[in-house]
Amino acid sequence: MSVHRVKSRPWTSYIWDTWDKPPAERQFLFKLDACLLTYAALSYFSKYLDQQNITNAYVSGMQEDLGLHGNQLNYITTAWTCGYVIGQIPSNMLITRIRPSIWIPAMEVIWSVLTMVLASAKNFETLVAVRFLVGLAESTFYPAIQYVIGSWYKGDELGKRACIFHTASALGPMFSGFLQTGAYNGLNGVHGLAGWKWLFIIDGIITIPIALLGFLIMPDLPTTTKPSIFYTQEQIDIGKRRMAEIGRKPPAPFTRKKVLGFFTTWHIYTLVPLYILFNNGNGPANSMIFWLKSFNTPGHQVYTVGQINTYPLGIQAIQVVTTLIYAWWSDIVRARWPPMIFAGTWSMITCIVLAATPLYEHITRRWIFYYFTGCAGGLSGLILAWANELSGHDNEKRSFIVASCNMFAYVVQAWLPIVIFPQVEQPRVFKGNVATACINFSMMVFAMATYLLSRRDERRARKLRPSTPTSDVSEDIILEDEPDGDIKKVKGGVQVSEAPLEVEVPTLEHRHPTHIA
Repeated sequence: MSVHRVKSRPWTSYIWDTWDKPPAERQFLFKLDACLLTYAALSYFSKYLDQQNITNAYVSGMQEDLGLHGNQLNYITTAWTCGYVIGQIPSNMLITRIRPSIWIPAMEVIWSVLTMVLASAKNFETLVAVRFLVGLAESTFYPAIQYVIGSWYKGDELGKRACIFHTASALGPMFSGFLQTGAYNGLNGVHGLAGWKWLFIIDGIITIPIALLGFLIMPDLPTTTKPSIFYTQEQIDIGKRRMAEIGRKPPAPFTRKKVLGFFTTWHIYTLVPLYILFNNGNGPANSMIFWLKSFNTPGHQVYTVGQINTYPLGIQAIQVVTTLIYAWWSDIVRARWPPMIFAGTWSMITCIVLAATPLYEHITRRWIFYYFTGCAGGLSGLILAWANELSGHDNEKRSFIVASCNMFAYVVQAWLPIVIFPQVEQPRVFKGNVATACINFSMMVFAMATYLLSRRDERRARKLRPSTPTSDVSEDIILEDEPDGDIKKVKGGVQVSEAPLEVEVPTLEHRHPTHIA
């Protein structure tokens, strides 16, 4: 994000950013929020409901019914991850050419059917095959939604929207625990189906109407959305103008130079590792459910199935609260890196404590630190918001980087948990806790590297820009904002915009114009 001089903002805009917008723009953003965020959050909620359901089902009878053992739960999870990885970049490239309002909901319908098919699984091999297909269908969703969000919102709006959407990833597991408890207690044995099977059936039934809603209310890109009952042509034009003001480009033809340009600037080499490290930095959160189950021994039950599924929900509660705090904090200061440093430090300390303390002494302390493992789980939206901002000068590159962040994060997740969090070592997993502390430290290093490189580009750009007399510019507030933004001069209450200059900034190969971040 580059330096952008703007007028002072009323304090109400720090609570919600549309409150200082002109009425027409405010009405447009209200409709956009209501349609895009509602569909995105509901759909992502159902996706994460399913992801958590696998673990909940495993400890609620699936292990015994299907004779699962050893690290087979890890392999089932890895099968989903493999499918999820394969589809992401192709889908995000297609979404620049195919209407998101058709592609995303259509794949969600397929996902719903496959999720319900899981209830018919009779063995480990079937579970692996169906979970792979579920992951493949799901791969079209998260990076595509983040790309679409990044196609509509400005810098002081984007972090909140990306993180509000991402909070559904925490709410899904929270409701999964209650849903599993309800299914186990109320539906176990109904129509001859075990409670854990009903969990997958219910998840699929919930998701189908959400997908149908997506066909109706999901917007396309500003350049491809058509006037409808939701948006007038005037409002669509507002969306286009807003993105033009901040230099976020519309889709353009694929060329050899464009594709090579994905790899000739530093953005992909810091943002992708940053996201990989974030995504694999909360492994200890999965240990609490195994820790609770370990208290039960043959002939002696300490925690019921319902308690084992619901007590860890505090982890997701911490994630929801911290995600929203990070989002508002980041948008207010117009900087993405401070919450990353804060959350990374908190998470690193948590992992060290879990590694250094005994399992069954000071139960309350360990319980609290298990809850703290959710403190960094909300950074996804901020990292991808940063990626949308830093690569906004090239639409296809932006889509590619957003998908690459998520894809490569799950490439690593496909094998890393098996290595550092083997199921047979749960819940102690000493090496997993130590490794995760190191991962969080590395995440902070890449966050700072991204920040410093973006500041370096800002300084180079300022040297190439003509100087602006300080008397002509409002000194009320100077904030980090979107790239390629105009310098706004405030004279007697009238804003005069200066068109941004096209500047050439050295890149990895010193030949491709980079984005000024």
